[in-house]
Amino acid sequence: MFRLPRQFRKGIPSKATRMVVLSMACALVAACSKGEGVQLGTGQDPDPVVIDFPIAYIKSPLPVDDNGAFQQQDLREQITFEFGADLYFRDRASPSAEAINITESVSQGLAAIRDVEIDYDGSRLLFSMRVPFDPDADEEDLPTWNVWQYTFETDELVRVITSDLFAEIGHDIMPKYLPDGRIIFSSTRQTQSQAVLLDEGKGGFPAQDEDDNEPAFNLHVMSDDGTGIKQVTFNQSHDLDPSVMADGKIVYSRWDHNQSNDAVNLYRMNPDGSAQELLYGQQSHDTGTNGDTIQFMQPRQVEDGRVMVLARPFTDTEGGGELMLIDTPQYLENTQPTKDNIGILSGPAQEDATVNEVSTIPGVPSVGGRYFSVYPIQDGTDRLMVSWSQCRLVEILADDGDPDTDDIQIVPCTEDRLANVIVIDPDDPPIPVEGDLFVAPPLYGIWIYDPRDDTQLPIVAGEEGFMFTEVVSADPRPTPPVVLDGSNDFLPDVTLAENGEALLNIRSVYDFDGAAIVNIATVADPEQTLAADRLARFLRIEKAVSQPDDDLRDIDNTAFGVTTQFGMKEIVGYAMVEPDGSVMVKVPANTALMVSVLDENGHRITQRHQNWISLAAGQELKCNGCHDANSGVSHGRYDAFESAYAGADADMVMDGVFPGTLAQWAVEQVGETMAEVRARETCGLDGCSSIEPSMNVIYRDVWTENAAIADQNVDIDYLYTDLTTASPTTLSCQQDWKSNCRSVISYESIIHPMWSQPRLVTFDDDNDPDTPEVPLIDPVTGLQVNNNCLNCHTPTEPDDPAVARVPAGQLELQDGLSNDEPDHFHAYRELLVTDNLQVVVGGVLVDATTPGFDADGNPIDIPISNGPPPLRVFLGARFSSEFFDRFDDPLDLHFNILSQAERRLVAEWLDIGAQYYNDPFDAPEN
Repeated sequence: MFRLPRQFRKGIPSKATRMVVLSMACALVAACSKGEGVQLGTGQDPDPVVIDFPIAYIKSPLPVDDNGAFQQQDLREQITFEFGADLYFRDRASPSAEAINITESVSQGLAAIRDVEIDYDGSRLLFSMRVPFDPDADEEDLPTWNVWQYTFETDELVRVITSDLFAEIGHDIMPKYLPDGRIIFSSTRQTQSQAVLLDEGKGGFPAQDEDDNEPAFNLHVMSDDGTGIKQVTFNQSHDLDPSVMADGKIVYSRWDHNQSNDAVNLYRMNPDGSAQELLYGQQSHDTGTNGDTIQFMQPRQVEDGRVMVLARPFTDTEGGGELMLIDTPQYLENTQPTKDNIGILSGPAQEDATVNEVSTIPGVPSVGGRYFSVYPIQDGTDRLMVSWSQCRLVEILADDGDPDTDDIQIVPCTEDRLANVIVIDPDDPPIPVEGDLFVAPPLYGIWIYDPRDDTQLPIVAGEEGFMFTEVVSADPRPTPPVVLDGSNDFLPDVTLAENGEALLNIRSVYDFDGAAIVNIATVADPEQTLAADRLARFLRIEKAVSQPDDDLRDIDNTAFGVTTQFGMKEIVGYAMVEPDGSVMVKVPANTALMVSVLDENGHRITQRHQNWISLAAGQELKCNGCHDANSGVSHGRYDAFESAYAGADADMVMDGVFPGTLAQWAVEQVGETMAEVRARETCGLDGCSSIEPSMNVIYRDVWTENAAIADQNVDIDYLYTDLTTASPTTLSCQQDWKSNCRSVISYESIIHPMWSQPRLVTFDDDNDPDTPEVPLIDPVTGLQVNNNCLNCHTPTEPDDPAVARVPAGQLELQDGLSNDEPDHFHAYRELLVTDNLQVVVGGVLVDATTPGFDADGNPIDIPISNGPPPLRVFLGARFSSEFFDRFDDPLDLHFNILSQAERRLVAEWLDIGAQYYNDPFDAPEN
């Protein structure tokens, strides 16, 4: 049934709001295409057998809104329920072959079905089904998406997870067979993530995606009997469309939505979740029609090694898009080749898979129709089984005077009609009049496309009100090799996996996209570079904080602070950066992480990561270095660039040491980094002590051979135990790091109490550094001088609150809620938000103003800005020198008023996003 979109119907008489049921209303339409274009079959007439092998396909109702109008669906929203679908089978890929309904015994017209897949030998089908629909049930009481399996030989249809209770734990979609017989699928179960939450004492729950719209779908594996479910990806938004490549690895579509990211890229990993890396697409989204933005969905590797995808925007293209072939073996991006092809290849990596002129521009008709899905036939012909809808328009007809008819017709796209089609602006919808043309709802059918002669023949004709969305064929496919779980484990420490840990191995943080930002050999030599002169001193590991849905914990966005962009984060540990920039450190496994490189003050010197990384338990993840997010190139793939750091050379192996270093760190292999040498040695001596992270920021010179130089490399100890206020982590975690250790820094409980702490002043009365300093006594009060922050940073005199004053530095740090945002303390806003300059007028503290004019030219008083706030949340601690530098300046009144531990605490909190709360269960509930 066709209905005009809801916005069409505003102001239209009731007759025009009803739409006619069109039973095969128009003949199959030839698509407009590039050049002569694809030669399409005539459609409805029975044809000879196209290919003599069985196929299975899904027939689903056209998605409509509550008013029956065609509803554009967003690929970021996966939890749908378009009931009335079924899965069909034909023993030949021919229009004349009998269609057998596989699912009707279970579906009874009340099922939604998606994601059909076939086993390598063609014996079994996998698909997702949601059944039954209950019109009287609330959404949360409806059944979830489940994985089902159909076996051809026995005609057996079963839900893979047999237990009703266990099946309903989460939504399970997009299943594929692995070469070892297991199943990989996308699910909201988040089994390992929920286990981590239980370890954190928060209780298990499925985390919401980063739009806070629905639970995040992550990839899981299970046996084909539904047992042994294990989560293998840990993105904070959706991981979708897993597919097995010819080498046994998994390619899938990841919605990267951390911070300002909002794009679907291709990723690759082993089936156990290890060796996860960006495969393609981070910088290639502007390659749609006329440079419009596209996302990379439904990846499948074809026989020549390239990856076929459905390229489409998030929404508003009738669920379809263009089929593309991407040369991922040789490219990371459309114009960025892999390291072995730099200077040889320049792109493009992407190639249209058909000759149809498909538009990926949202809201406009596509003259070459649009594709909904694709299944490559692996028989050497490069043919494709596709779901495709031709270009169609809705034409508004004259009112025929009959109130029971609807005055529209579906017409094919012609050049004249396309020139006059109306593209709807949702914010200003038109009122249809006679002769108007709009994009019609799609008519997806099943076709076979042959690139050898650019023909496209129909297999299953489209039906009005329905969509034939997906198809698979039983043509023989080679079974890829099995990639064993644990293939990337760090063998010197066999305790990693059982302790929920993994190992991060960074070759050099001085390597940015394959180029060294310093002379690494010089910096690595203790005799040439002192520790204080090295830019990178520490690595911080940060963790995403899972957000529950509103039914579990309903909090306002103000809980995140002055911005929601950085989400909530926890710190899980620190490690020293070795002199050559290398780092090897344990990290929590099965967790979404990011890392920051820090200077000697513990201030972040690298950009905030915008892509989550995660490691499988026991895994060693190796990477070359860091990335400049503004470079326009991608680096998150092992073959993106040659390493800028060669590591130990043959002379060092001959000498047995790195230049200027102690003999205990023996160099044995060409290419070893300093971190790798320390890890090898300590794993052989003391249980791999060098890879242990710490919750504190600690430096010790373990490398320098020359004692005089070593004495200049002073120890660093920024310890939570030196705080006089509450620590953000436990004492046990500071003494013995575990994978569930967390530093949780919220403003009210951790940061704000510092401002009211007594800061008693002492002085050196005898110039003897070996004797303690003595109290400085106020001659008027006879009390020890107290440089409490509130002595100066309040809007009234401490001794007489009735007397107004301008707070020192225009900064107020007293208790009390903000007038601008009552969910925040006033002091929090003073530190982070640009404020107005204040003056005392008539004994009252007011905003300073200057004469000006409003938009109409009337004279007004304009507040004078006080300039940037002391703490720069978007830039971080390193760019907040107005605040931090004064505590290091002996000539400044604030010198050492905040301790090193306190400065470290403020800096790390600011660098991770200056959140008001970093635990949703600490925030007030609505």
